[in-house]
Amino acid sequence: MKPVLTIQTISIVLIGIIFTACSSKPESKTKQLDLLKNQQAELSKKIESLEKEISKENPELMKVKMKEVNVTTLATRPFNHYMETQGSVLSMDNIQMSAKAAGVVTQVYAREGEQVSRGQVLAQIDNSLIIRGIDELKANLELANTVYQRQKNLWDQKIGTEIQYLQAKNNKESLERRVATLREQNEMTKIKSPINGTVEAVNIKLGENVGPGMQVFRVINNTDLKASAKVSESYITIIKKGDKVNVSFPDLDKTIEAKVTFVGRNIDALTRSFPIEVKLPSAQYLRPNMTAVLRIIFHSESAALCVPVNVVSDVNGQKVVYVAESDGTNLVARKRIVEVVGVYDNLAQIKTGLKVGDKIITVGYQGLNDGELIKI
Repeated sequence: MKPVLTIQTISIVLIGIIFTACSSKPESKTKQLDLLKNQQAELSKKIESLEKEISKENPELMKVKMKEVNVTTLATRPFNHYMETQGSVLSMDNIQMSAKAAGVVTQVYAREGEQVSRGQVLAQIDNSLIIRGIDELKANLELANTVYQRQKNLWDQKIGTEIQYLQAKNNKESLERRVATLREQNEMTKIKSPINGTVEAVNIKLGENVGPGMQVFRVINNTDLKASAKVSESYITIIKKGDKVNVSFPDLDKTIEAKVTFVGRNIDALTRSFPIEVKLPSAQYLRPNMTAVLRIIFHSESAALCVPVNVVSDVNGQKVVYVAESDGTNLVARKRIVEVVGVYDNLAQIKTGLKVGDKIITVGYQGLNDGELIKI
């Protein structure tokens, strides 16, 4: 019976050859290293040749050494190119209200968390003197109206002088303007909400003295929100209004789809960036100043070659993907050096190195060698 060479026997023989080579005394270590490298290359070829011969003579023996893998047939699919930046949620209606008149607060009608409507009075500043002034002017105005009406009737009948008529008219109109002025001053003592929203902060108390410019209320409308962020100036000609954006909120584990609504034209001299804004839909879980991560999709391809990003390995500074190929009677792993041009949604777009129909090894690719026998 013809003896069958085993891998163990071959290995022992090869080790003996290497040991003999190492025990010799070459002229220099450099020559010795070159000699060993040449012998290693020859031994690798011999090992590969013997493995093929053994697999033909005794297939069952080699099947034991085949590594099990899973493969996926490569096909084209849509792919998005994007850039990612961090920003925050802002309210388009986030109003810090201040008093328009000076005085003592006599009433506070609103509390934190209350829903208020536009024009609703939130607090009242002492207006007693203004009210008394209006009441006095009203009495004078009633008399002035009576005098004016009588002078007008006489003047219409050509009785009396024009001066008397004009004086009565001027006195009436002057009092009307003074009353209107006092009423405007009275309105300034009422602190009103300029928008529909929620009272976020109340910074005044009953009996407190306030003055113009003093911040007294903050009212926020959470139904009109936007996400604002800074983007590197290298994207100034790439990102444009209308680009799709995936906005995620790390603290909420939520993601929504939106579009770029504003692209700034000014480059910040310090940060070398420009601002962008994304209008957000109304949602109860969104709050101003919340952290948001913006993934801006600036280019989409309908048919791109993509592989799972985890199957792309770094080998000696090169991107490598293993594919399954038929080698006559066996299935072997082949190393492909690829060029990755983008990563999105756990997929890597491949520009060169692969083609449609390649069987990509997606499971069991770790530790594979080029030409290693595999089975699916």
